[in-house]
Amino acid sequence: MERTDSLAEYAFTPRFIAIDGHRMAYLDEGDGLPVVMVHGNPSWSYLYRNLVLGLRERHRCIVPDHMGCGFSDKPQTYSYRLSTHIDNLERLLDHLGIARCVLAVHDWGGAIGMGWAGRHPERVAGMVVFNTAAFRSRRLPLRIAVCRWPLLGPFLVRGLNGFARAATVMAVNQSMRPEIARAFLAPYDSWRHRIALLRFVQDIPMRPDHPSWTALAEVEAGLERLRDLPMLLCWGGRDFCFNDQFYGEWRQRFPHAQTHYFPDAGHYVLEDALSGIKPLLASFLLGLGSDR
Repeated sequence: MERTDSLAEYAFTPRFIAIDGHRMAYLDEGDGLPVVMVHGNPSWSYLYRNLVLGLRERHRCIVPDHMGCGFSDKPQTYSYRLSTHIDNLERLLDHLGIARCVLAVHDWGGAIGMGWAGRHPERVAGMVVFNTAAFRSRRLPLRIAVCRWPLLGPFLVRGLNGFARAATVMAVNQSMRPEIARAFLAPYDSWRHRIALLRFVQDIPMRPDHPSWTALAEVEAGLERLRDLPMLLCWGGRDFCFNDQFYGEWRQRFPHAQTHYFPDAGHYVLEDALSGIKPLLASFLLGLGSDR
């Protein structure tokens, strides 16, 4: 995927950083206190397009595409592990000289972003959490579990693009406009380009013997170092994956967080509840001050 002009509502030009011989894409828009927005699977920086458009006049908006996602390279032989994604985010933010930022996370971005934040709590001014987790859980919906099965999983995720296509329907409560759905799917137009989608699903650590179990345990332990930082928690109540159990755990772990529950919003809460979230986010960021 090389062009942005055919992507609805994506009026940005990606930049790139070289990491281990591969290009990792990111957006860097605006000026002011940085807001680093970390996406999950199967989305990409497109998920945050409307936040960037609304915030870049007052904030520096940094939105990476994880390796294998969006405009980033999609190497076929690569360690698409949680620890690698955290390292990549760290290298990007170090490269950009980000000394203090607000962190916004969704889906896999929770574990990745909070993994970085737990390493550097002194660099975090505040956190914005959308439907996600950054702690171990035994819950895995069947519709995701089947995408991990041998033979069937690769066929569904890489062959049929079933995981990304299903998200354009299952992750929202309000139907996506066709051009929006096409943009979400644009980076994942071939078997080769869907490698990271499958690896993310396979990397969900459900047992202690999973290669990423220890990494997720470290992310979870790091949450304690973030406990007293300002947090805005915006949650879609119709999420089949990150359900109210996860919402409750975030509230328990961060009892001082500003919490807002959108009962009619799905997993892509920024698609279903954007109009309600935008003023909450603006107020939260205003309360954190400015680095101008």
